[in-house]
Amino acid sequence: MNAPRHRDEAVARPRGLTAAREVPAAGQVAQPAQFAVTPFTRATRLARFDDLLRERIIVMDGAMGTLIQSYELVEAEYRSRRFANHPRDLRGDSEVLSLVRPDILLAIHDAYLDAGADIIETNTFTANRIAQADYGLVEVVREMNHEAARLARQAADLAEAREPGRPRYVLGALGPTNRTASISPDAGDPGARTVTFDELAVAYQESAEGLIVGGADLLVIETIFDTLNAKAAIFGVEAAYDALGDRIPLIISGTITDASGRTLSGQTVEAFWTSVMHARPIAVGLNCALGARQLRGHIADLVAPISNAQTGLGLDDATAAELDRLQETELEVARTDFACAEQLDRTIEGVRSELEAELIEENGERIAAYAATYESSIADYLHLLDE
Repeated sequence: MNAPRHRDEAVARPRGLTAAREVPAAGQVAQPAQFAVTPFTRATRLARFDDLLRERIIVMDGAMGTLIQSYELVEAEYRSRRFANHPRDLRGDSEVLSLVRPDILLAIHDAYLDAGADIIETNTFTANRIAQADYGLVEVVREMNHEAARLARQAADLAEAREPGRPRYVLGALGPTNRTASISPDAGDPGARTVTFDELAVAYQESAEGLIVGGADLLVIETIFDTLNAKAAIFGVEAAYDALGDRIPLIISGTITDASGRTLSGQTVEAFWTSVMHARPIAVGLNCALGARQLRGHIADLVAPISNAQTGLGLDDATAAELDRLQETELEVARTDFACAEQLDRTIEGVRSELEAELIEENGERIAAYAATYESSIADYLHLLDE
């Protein structure tokens, strides 16, 4: 069992990663001497977003939970000083780490940014009052979301400073909660419910407000297994926009639970899109529940009525033509696998190595020479391939 570590102790990168630079410990934020260009604001960053979607594939980060698990934290580390006397166990509540171990979150974000991610997602998958009730942490939910977004924005700002002119985006994650609004938990009572639409909407509004104020550039309602939950989430997000007087782009990501191509609440992907299209999301797609290969046909069904889709939150500009190209080479499957890193339980470095190997196999000496000369990010390799 690991000995508890103090939150101010410098933290190593997740296992499997090669450190390209020292990651600042909590409270020790390394700042560049000066920006070569005017720093991005949320407005100027978002002004570039549509153009980027048209120009190339936008690379998102991968697994958060599996990288947190690589630190093998013990109960005392989840509690830290702040929750030392909390009456419930906190081990496994990854979202509380934004409050007690921000150094770990900064290290993970930095690693993904260094690997080439354009978008990093906040550590807020279960940072809502419904899920956090299990840990007795309802009262700190807004703070969880705010701090998670602030930490991600801090890491992204440093990446922008290292590479001026290239925007890095923070995606505020709104997970599905652990309740379902349209399915009874009791086979003997089909009308029974453990949560109401209004309760879900209030929970999502609270989380969304924390994320926006904390610095998120975009929001994602993700891992939708019950479309009624998603409708409550959309309602809550709209309420947050109204309350804050600020609107940022929204992504919606559903979940297919089996090979039939339906959500847990029974909808096909076409029906799912029809149910959420009123939210006017900038991208819509499916997560990696079935795996990259099995998702191809379902993504094609989803792409048919719309012009923008994404798989596993990774391929935001995958149009029907792009999907045809995805079937041509195993390298494109590797790209999709990168987006599905959490399902495949891969670390960043493992995915990077796989991409490099595929590229060398497909492109021979030209790529081998390039790889030998430069320590390039995933984004660099993909850009070279596109050329």
